[in-house]
Amino acid sequence: MEKMNKVSVFAPASIGNVTVGFDVLGLAVKPIDDTLLGDVVSVEPAVGANKSSLSVIGRFADKLPSDPQSNIVWDCLLQFNQALVTENQIVHVVNIILDKKMPVGSGLGSSACSVVATLHALNAFYRDFFDQETMLKMMGQMEAKISGSLHYDNVAPCYYGGLQLMVPSENIITRTLPSFDDCYYVMAYPGIEVSTKAAREVLPTEYSRQDLIAFGQNLASFVDACHRNDKEQAFAQFKDVVAEPYRAGLLPNFELAKNYLYEQGSLAVGISGSGPTLFAVTDDLTKAKAMADWLTQEYLSTDLGFVHVCQVDIAGSRCL
Repeated sequence: MEKMNKVSVFAPASIGNVTVGFDVLGLAVKPIDDTLLGDVVSVEPAVGANKSSLSVIGRFADKLPSDPQSNIVWDCLLQFNQALVTENQIVHVVNIILDKKMPVGSGLGSSACSVVATLHALNAFYRDFFDQETMLKMMGQMEAKISGSLHYDNVAPCYYGGLQLMVPSENIITRTLPSFDDCYYVMAYPGIEVSTKAAREVLPTEYSRQDLIAFGQNLASFVDACHRNDKEQAFAQFKDVVAEPYRAGLLPNFELAKNYLYEQGSLAVGISGSGPTLFAVTDDLTKAKAMADWLTQEYLSTDLGFVHVCQVDIAGSRCL
């Protein structure tokens, strides 16, 4: 039998929705100071054991269920093992370690980070037995189990990297868009939790024709601008008509921060995913650092909060 070695995979944070693309746009981000903003999952052979195990470490480990089998990582293992059985492959007993570096309910794709890192690590452990498209579908299924609906706007950029546009096709799923790699994304997590399910419950079940037209125009204009590298057009109508009007009230001081950041020359300000993380966009590093300093003083609510100046993470999840 071929010796199986330990593998560790890092999966980065992501901005879901990207304001103009509710459930269909996602952007992977990384701090410019090389902080690992995301989760790390390690998989190794469980030598001498007769069953697999999961342990959780990291800054935000205490925010997860104490029972390992209630963790989405364990569900990922069961799903992956079943896929191996379906393909008549040998299933090995493994030890999994989740280094939970991402806050839960942050709007930064925390659950997606755990899902992507786990499934990527398992696939790497099995010498990349499954192709990327199969893996992405598995990741989407696991994310749907958590949030209650199937959407790829966090798992796709987390896995593939860059700016991803979800495509209404069962086989394609996502396309990589040209991203504004010279932009800085100032990410401010206030230190409070907003669950994805709760954030979805505040949204209306129906939208007006006017809102539908505005959503389509804003998204189409942004996608067109990405392909033409037209930064001015991309952020000129960078407005969320689907979620932000209803979710802003869940984020303390969001409107105050948004107004201030625009006054300081931000190209765009929005809610990352379902919140409470806020992101501001600028192509000026000096402005980005000044915004980060202000947000650290004015937007954070608890000691768990943080602010990072980020850029686009084009690599996505990767082995360490």
